[in-house]
Amino acid sequence: MQVLVTGAGGLLGGAIARVARAVDISVLATYHTRRPEIAVTCEQLDITETDQFESLVRAYEPETVINCAAMTDVDGCEEHPEQARAVNGDAPGELAQVAARHDIGFMQISTDYVFSGEQERRYEPDDKTAPKQVYGRSKFRGEETVRAAHPSPWIVRLSFVYGRTEHNEPAGFPAWVLDRLERAESTPLFTDQYITPTRAESAAQTILKLAGKQAGETVHIAARDCITPYEFGMRLAEFTEHPTELLEEGSMADIDRAAARPKKTCLSVDRIESILGDEQPTFEADLRAFVHAIR
Repeated sequence: MQVLVTGAGGLLGGAIARVARAVDISVLATYHTRRPEIAVTCEQLDITETDQFESLVRAYEPETVINCAAMTDVDGCEEHPEQARAVNGDAPGELAQVAARHDIGFMQISTDYVFSGEQERRYEPDDKTAPKQVYGRSKFRGEETVRAAHPSPWIVRLSFVYGRTEHNEPAGFPAWVLDRLERAESTPLFTDQYITPTRAESAAQTILKLAGKQAGETVHIAARDCITPYEFGMRLAEFTEHPTELLEEGSMADIDRAAARPKKTCLSVDRIESILGDEQPTFEADLRAFVHAIR
């Protein structure tokens, strides 16, 4: 299989490119600003430049495209809504249209932030969307433009993505927590936000399994456990042998940010497990794998 992965300079895109290479899948990885240090073919690409993207499709003839490129700074999206709409909302549809024209598969990476976070049960893929901020609205628009442009796309929603860089350094939430722990700084973590963390490397394996399938659906990929950032931090401190006393209970209300965050966006993974016949990993299994990789 040959795949084109956009956004490979980022956490998820880089993980997909590395995992694909490890299992002998041919990869063309594109990046916007930071060229990833991965032993695959890399090309610079601004995903809003559709003609450039189509030239790459013609030259490399991938069987499927996995679009990880996005504007992911939630507060930055709030401050620059037009840019967020262009990158997260409009560009994915243009890329999907090119893929459809060349009769190749398309997968759009999306987010739990398309939901309001106000329901108690886990979110199913077909539940009503109600994003609370520009980022979520722009990503949901991306889902809609992709569905309109491609006959059978995969829409893959993730939650609270973390992982490691190509140099085995922590990335995402654990990087921030570990940095503070190593400097012996007290660290307040939310006890009133609920998430299903997604380890990038685990998600990459699942995404590549999906990429080989034809009929697209909307699915959720995440760990099976619904936890708070405080619980995440406590387990991380334990697994890395840092003092848990440095971690303090905090509230989302304590932080003044430009964009609202949903409180409870735990994702149901029943559909993806049914499609692939495999269980998604537990949070603890994923975290242990993460800690092993960065040591």
